[in-house]
Amino acid sequence: MELQSPTTKPLLRVPLLIAPFFLWGTAMVAMKGVIPDTAPFFLATMRLAPAGVLVLLAALLMKRSFQITRQGWWWISLFALVDGTLFQGFLAQGLVRTGAGLGSVMIDSQPLAVALMARWLFKEQVGPLGWLGLLVGLSGISLLGLPDEWFISLFQGNFTLAEIPADGMALLRLLFDQGEWLMLMAALSMAVGTILIRYVAEHADPVVATGWHMILGGLPLAVLSLMGETHPWIGLGLSGWGAIAYSTILGSALAYGIFFYLASKGNLTSLSALTFLTPVFALLFGNLFLGEVLSSIQTAGVALTIVSIYLINQRDVLMAFLTKKLELFNGRTAESES
Repeated sequence: MELQSPTTKPLLRVPLLIAPFFLWGTAMVAMKGVIPDTAPFFLATMRLAPAGVLVLLAALLMKRSFQITRQGWWWISLFALVDGTLFQGFLAQGLVRTGAGLGSVMIDSQPLAVALMARWLFKEQVGPLGWLGLLVGLSGISLLGLPDEWFISLFQGNFTLAEIPADGMALLRLLFDQGEWLMLMAALSMAVGTILIRYVAEHADPVVATGWHMILGGLPLAVLSLMGETHPWIGLGLSGWGAIAYSTILGSALAYGIFFYLASKGNLTSLSALTFLTPVFALLFGNLFLGEVLSSIQTAGVALTIVSIYLINQRDVLMAFLTKKLELFNGRTAESES
């Protein structure tokens, strides 16, 4: 099933679908640019909670229903914890240790997890090309998330198990110090959040639920900031506050409102797979404004990840094309034999 944006004119459909991913990609660059002047939990709080207020105000102006069942509040609370607190917390901490473009690629590997969960929970078809995309994506994430030195040693034939820390905690520290694995945890959090919106939408308006989940999800982040970060706003200048405002208003309020509204209506696998656009925007603007450059191994990982997401998103179209070509080939073969 291809993704269709509900009740949208054809002229506006493509911009509407692309908007969240453009805004997320550029917001990543804005956050990375300002994070040296502030603290991660403060930045995550500022991106989340004020955006939730804006989403609720927009829902009020749009006259959307604010009625939420008791069970709906439980779903929204879980949604807030997973897609709000955990996602934004991992994202902000990961940005301290990795670039905006590479971090965006790691986060936007979440369609791989969404495809698996949607197949299991909602019986959405993945298909042969979809499974191939998952395998390619796993390879790409491995190139991105594991230390370059391991692959260089492997290619040179010098890799030994001794290069992997024997101590489990030492291995975790090695991986998480890079930042990519924090971004992968953020990706998994967002993937679960994408699945949860289907259940939330059964008990509440998806736009209203998105606003509440931002506010509730921002509260634990605010507590963590107050407990462990001392005056994180002191180093912020006009440009820093402008970057936060961009991330909050456009990169969160507008982008999340559009995304989760579409997620509550359309095919989850196809919608989430459009996130291959986000790292493209993040890499482009990260290189343009922050001078970020990837290693050759990371570049290969980015390419594999984007190819995998394209395979998942376009699996039905590609399979129909291949089937048609195979039928034509078989027909010509049969004619030549006769």
